[in-house]
Amino acid sequence: MSSHPAIHARHGVICAMPLERFGYFGWPSVARQQDGTLVAAASGLRFQHVCPWGKSVLCTSRDDGQTWSAPIVVNNTPMDDRDTGIISLGGQRLALTWFTSDTNMYRDSLRRYWNADDMRIADTIMDSWTTPMRQRWCGSWIRISEDGEYWGEFLRAPVNTPHGFIVLADGSWLYLGKRWDIGEDGTMRSHGAPIMAARSNDEGKSWTLLGQVPLAQGLLDNDTHEPHVVELADGTLLGFLRHHKPFQILTTKSTDGGLTWSTAQPNNILGSPPHALRHSSGAIVCVYGYRLAPYGQRAMISRDHGMTWQHDIILRDDGPDNDLGYPASVELPGGDLLTVYYQKLNRGEKCSLLYTRWQLPS
Repeated sequence: MSSHPAIHARHGVICAMPLERFGYFGWPSVARQQDGTLVAAASGLRFQHVCPWGKSVLCTSRDDGQTWSAPIVVNNTPMDDRDTGIISLGGQRLALTWFTSDTNMYRDSLRRYWNADDMRIADTIMDSWTTPMRQRWCGSWIRISEDGEYWGEFLRAPVNTPHGFIVLADGSWLYLGKRWDIGEDGTMRSHGAPIMAARSNDEGKSWTLLGQVPLAQGLLDNDTHEPHVVELADGTLLGFLRHHKPFQILTTKSTDGGLTWSTAQPNNILGSPPHALRHSSGAIVCVYGYRLAPYGQRAMISRDHGMTWQHDIILRDDGPDNDLGYPASVELPGGDLLTVYYQKLNRGEKCSLLYTRWQLPS
């Protein structure tokens, strides 16, 4: 079922530095602490979509998203820190997820688009990255904060996805993501790897790899990335995957805690990557970026535990181009949703962190 129902929505800005040299922000997530503080996490203070200067940053709001703090840097490793997720652990506790990348793999493509001066600076940075540095920093990471202010040790994870793991009803962590291995030279080996589930019973200190998500015939692991998962009321895990060719969402289920998964199937939703939550009404809400004209952010909603979907609900469709998306949502008191994402305010500017506050359509 597809429709474009009218929704009550209000848009706003979390952080915008669109004309600054290091004013690019992308791939955000959002969480809510017990005292009502909203925390938006992103890779920010970057030069471009791909560059060696990404940092994990946080912006906070104490008035349900009406105003936001300036970005605070949490991680600034020597390499590119990308795709920052934020997860509530209950009370004021938070977990931060991200991955650190070796931009060298994109150097040739950057050279085709960057001017000589910018490329010369980037070359100097990337030339300084030694094999021990790659071995130390590349990979999928987690940090925990007891209060959202001070952050603990770096914990490695065996999989990665932009919005991170989820906390299951039993308190364990379930991480559905792309399998990541680090080679002896420190390079990432996620290219062509499967989507897998991993579980931790000790808050990320150790992980057990569970099941791999099988794909429908004709679909390739190399084209499948950036999943998210939600736990239904009966314990079923409902997974959503980003797939290219075309840019679409696949869905999969597990009824045994992630040990086995149903074959991931397309569902004719042309957008990605997904983020899902279970609303207090019982509805499953999945938001996704829409990179066809008109560019913007959309949602799909199921009121029957994922059996059928109302999709292509337009949150906004005013994106200047297709460098946008990665929306993630949190429920506010009273049932409203606050969805954060990245998108340009105007054509030719750098990407900003934006939000939409909206209500589920009746």
